Amino acid sequence: MGRYFLRDFITLVSNDPLRKGEAIVLLEGDGFARVDETARLFKEGYAPNVVFSGIADNPDYGSFPLSVVKPKLLAAGIPENAIIHEDQSTNTREQAVEIMKLVEKHGWKTILLVASHYHQYRAFLTFLQAMKESNLNIDIINAPARNLSWIEQTPWGRRIDLLEAEFERIDKYRELGHIASYEEAVKYLTIREA
Repeated sequence: MGRYFLRDFITLVSNDPLRKGEAIVLLEGDGFARVDETARLFKEGYAPNVVFSGIADNPDYGSFPLSVVKPKLLAAGIPENAIIHEDQSTNTREQAVEIMKLVEKHGWKTILLVASHYHQYRAFLTFLQAMKESNLNIDIINAPARNLSWIEQTPWGRRIDLLEAEFERIDKYRELGHIASYEEAVKYLTIREA
């Protein structure tokens, strides 16, 4: 039974239809690979706000702070007044918790979640759990960065190899209660699309 939930989960997250919302959430990580997708979504009018989430400064892991990423966002056509910095988090769990605080503060109903494809699965499960813990009911739209190579060697590894590590983390963080289950995610995405 679990294998079918995993299959359905991967299928639904990988093919989540885009829709407009109030904020595009750019998760820090994978160097600058997520900037182009964030800019595309913004310029195509999917949301008026771009939230850069994170304060980690670990170039070896591909995490650059906003001070390094912001010039890329501006050059990609995102105006400074559209950028919001979530400046409390250093990991995915903290990002999800802090973003839910912003969701509540601003009354957002829909956010577009931008990560790299290998990280999107764990990020979504983490955000879904944080949403439940915050007693919120919003639409979290998966908008993974497109056109990224799975086999390109980056300073922090090949994305295909990083994917395996992400599913290991999913197992670990599920035991800690930090992420939603595959079954919960499938139910959420199925109901949302009905």
